[in-house]
Amino acid sequence: MSEFATHGSAGDLHDLVCLSHLRWNFVFQRPQHLLTRCAAHRRVYFFEEPIFDSAEPWLERQRYGNVRVAVPHLPPGMPDDAVVTVERQLLDQLVAADGIRRFVLWYYTPLAVQFSDHLPASAIVYDCMDELSAFANAPAALKQCERRLLDRAHVVFTGGQSLYEAKRDAHDNVHAFPSSVDVAHFGQARQITVEPADQAQIPRPRLGFFGVIDERMDMELLRGVATLRPDWHLVLLGPIVKIDPANVPSLPNMHWLGAKTYADLPNYIAFWDVAMLPFARNEATRYISPTKTPEYMAAGRPVVSTSIRDVVRPYGRQGLVRIADTAETFVQACEAAMAENPATRLRDADAFLRQTSWDGTWSRMWRLVEQSCPDQAAARRAASAV
Repeated sequence: MSEFATHGSAGDLHDLVCLSHLRWNFVFQRPQHLLTRCAAHRRVYFFEEPIFDSAEPWLERQRYGNVRVAVPHLPPGMPDDAVVTVERQLLDQLVAADGIRRFVLWYYTPLAVQFSDHLPASAIVYDCMDELSAFANAPAALKQCERRLLDRAHVVFTGGQSLYEAKRDAHDNVHAFPSSVDVAHFGQARQITVEPADQAQIPRPRLGFFGVIDERMDMELLRGVATLRPDWHLVLLGPIVKIDPANVPSLPNMHWLGAKTYADLPNYIAFWDVAMLPFARNEATRYISPTKTPEYMAAGRPVVSTSIRDVVRPYGRQGLVRIADTAETFVQACEAAMAENPATRLRDADAFLRQTSWDGTWSRMWRLVEQSCPDQAAARRAASAV
């Protein structure tokens, strides 16, 4: 058995050092699902992008369960080249202080290659969950850094089929791992009978959404639906980022309730009549694979989405999600969703959900990391030559 697969003490295992553009305690999504499972068997370090709020550089250390989070704090206005130098120093200090010797480097942001490419990792993984270069205010260096990372990575994962199709020719070891779901967690919504106070006062029917609210949201679609059906109420949960709050529609039947914890989401979804995926169709959404699609289904809600490719395939084509792109057709799809037979919907949704889980996804991903590790590949070649 390889030491990758050994379930001994932390000192006997490869650690995992993750370099991320996302905050661990921001929104519970793909990195959190995967790395909490990884941390059950090895030390996991989650090194975030810096916060520019300190007179002198320092590294904040936090623990979230078994995951060790490191947050650089740097002086405001520090030049980009100096930022890279200090990030390298802080990362080196972390590696030395915790005796991180055998480890896997796991990237969510290609920009991190600028300060981590010297580290002697046993394997390098790029989990490409989004096309970051298409997002608002993307750094100019992002595409060049991604090319560097793709040259160094031993294995590349993508967060959906569309992203896989975009990256598969850029590396010889690319694998698609679309969003999965914790069925037990979201399935709680099917039995919950007491709803949160800030939602209980909102009349029904309710159309709900949870997630980050940014340039990927189709605000005009939301405005149109709310205008066409003033008797419906739109409930939107999540932080508003990277967009001017003044551009967020403010109508009497639109309710922006702010960010909620992952643990609380089933309590809200339980009392929605339709779950929405009202994404704009633009460069920022071209390759997204929304994790919330199977989460809505696990919660037992009918789902209506715009024509995001990784929602159309497979959910739309299998009749699990209704697809509509205009306010008028979105309203019609929601009307049909509220009139459908829930028993049939739940049967079909559960049949699909039995095929996926974050536990299974993580197990398959780690097996590919093992197989891609140069030391393990060399050992297999030597064994086959005997």
